Parts: sequence; structure tokens; C-alpha cells
Amino acid sequence: MAADSPAPVVRQLRLVVEAADHDAAVAFFRDALGLPEEAAFTGDGDARVVILDAGRATLEIANPAQKRMIDEVEVGRQVAPRLRVAFEVDDAEATTARLVAAGASEVAPPTRTPWQSLNSRLDAPADLHITIFQELGPGRDGDGPGRDGDV
Repeated sequence: MAADSPAPVVRQLRLVVEAADHDAAVAFFRDALGLPEEAAFTGDGDARVVILDAGRATLEIANPAQKRMIDEVEVGRQVAPRLRVAFEVDDAEATTARLVAAGASEVAPPTRTPWQSLNSRLDAPADLHITIFQELGPGRDGDGPGRDGDV
């Protein structure tokens, strides 16, 4: 890219997940987690997609040492696959309980991290390993940077 060219603008990060049980995955992420439905489309051969609004998106790129450290802090052992999806919520304990009741498997309960967040780990529908995190940083219940995985 030339120095005088404007930087490309990314307007949205969209994570596309294949779910064998589409209805269960939609019910979990839309109804239990509370991601509002933005759009839904159908096509030939029972093709279906639901686009859920997950608020602000970030792409967190961690090297293997950072990934291992996060697993150790949040779970106490290596559990996450190469890809983990993290959702910031206002109440990690209540959300974790609600998602377990909706069918997720708890891997680790809400745990306070050194980066001042309360993080739980779940195995969710669509074979996703997820983190539910509540920021406890400035203006909340703690005094750290409060980012998932940041130290």
C-alpha cells in the first residue's frame, strides 16, 4: 500500500459458524445468551443462516505462550482449541448459570483474573469453546485493564 493511500476500513467482523443443530445453536446464542437477531435468510436445500448482533467486535491474536497462560489462569489446565470466542457481559456468574441451564457444559466457573475480569469457560452448541467475561476494571469492581487475556 502506498504511503499516501488511505488505510482500508473494516466495518464489521463477522464470525461464521457451521452448526449441525442449527435450531439449538440459535436458541442458545440468541435466546439464552441474548444476542439480538439482526437478519435471517433461507435458501434451497434447507439452507439457513441467522445473523446475530454481538456488539463491538475485536480480533485478539495471541501467541501460543499467551494462549497457554490464559488457559492456566482461567481454567487451571490447557483446554481451549485454537479458536475461542469470548463474550463480554454485565454479570458473568448469572450469565454462566443461565447458559449452563440452556445446555452449555461448564469447563471452569467464573474466575477472577490478573487482568481484572471475571471469566468462565463453557463448551457451547456448534462445538464452540467460549469465554464469558465481566470487566472489573476502572469504574467497575476492580482496578486493572480488564481485557480478556491482556496483562
